[in-house]
Amino acid sequence: MIQGTVYKSTGSWYLVKSQDKFFECRIKGKIRLKDISTTNPIAVGDLVIFDLENDGKGIISDILPRTNYIIRKSVNLSKQRHIIASNIDISVLVVTLNNPNTSSNFIDRFLVSCQAYDIPVIIAFNKIDSYSEVDRFELEKMIKTYKKIGYDCELISAKYGNGIDKLIELMKGKTCIISGHSGVGKSTLINSISPKLRLKTKEISSSHNQGKHTTTYAEMFDLDANIRVIDTPGIRGFGLVDISKYELGDFFPEFFSAKEKCKFNNCLHLDEPDCNVKKKIGNGEIFESRYLTYLDMLKDQNIYRKPDESSNTES
Repeated sequence: MIQGTVYKSTGSWYLVKSQDKFFECRIKGKIRLKDISTTNPIAVGDLVIFDLENDGKGIISDILPRTNYIIRKSVNLSKQRHIIASNIDISVLVVTLNNPNTSSNFIDRFLVSCQAYDIPVIIAFNKIDSYSEVDRFELEKMIKTYKKIGYDCELISAKYGNGIDKLIELMKGKTCIISGHSGVGKSTLINSISPKLRLKTKEISSSHNQGKHTTTYAEMFDLDANIRVIDTPGIRGFGLVDISKYELGDFFPEFFSAKEKCKFNNCLHLDEPDCNVKKKIGNGEIFESRYLTYLDMLKDQNIYRKPDESSNTES
């Protein structure tokens, strides 16, 4: 038996690295029959056990426990889940204000998912070389919002190398996932960190102002400075899973710190009396944009009410 790390998943075959060698592997049949509620039983970053066949290809027989993972709703199967990557040290969310636009709703959903699985996030605001004065004003507001909550915000231009050295320092010795919409510059960023990779990039579609998919499957790369980077396909939507409506607020750090002074233990911060979260929104201590995203997430069909949480209880 050999232990290795999954570097690429194409659905049925997996590229696994062990002791500086790569092996093409597939899943042993019985693994597929386990109670796996995701569309992909194995994800990039997984530690697996495999055996080699006579042709040099591997058969994966077991998946070791994950330290964490990022999961989202599958695009075509709304009731299914898709694990984007696992065993992550840090997540870099690449954000652009335009060409294409990254909404605060998308950012917040991604941050909640990472918060739920204890994955630190760096928000990398890319394409700063192309912003107008109006864009920069909007950018400053977004940075103020997320820095106040405690998130690391970096200004970069992957195309021209601005801010890349600092980002490399933050990523040294870590397994990092690079995420964001198609067209925000994920592959360009990786090329800027390690030009020898020469990952394929494409321009933005002028008709739809959206990126074109250049990464079809998630894939991990070994970079200089002992950095392992997972490049992911562009994500247009981000549906939350496995979080109850009473847990959701806990993954907004500013809500979590404020809720201890709410009148009710299971306050949803809606119409309950003496809600400290709403009080802080009213006096500007919590940004209203974050609260609006929270309300939108509560409507998500995957944010459900647990059966045993049916009544308010006072603190």
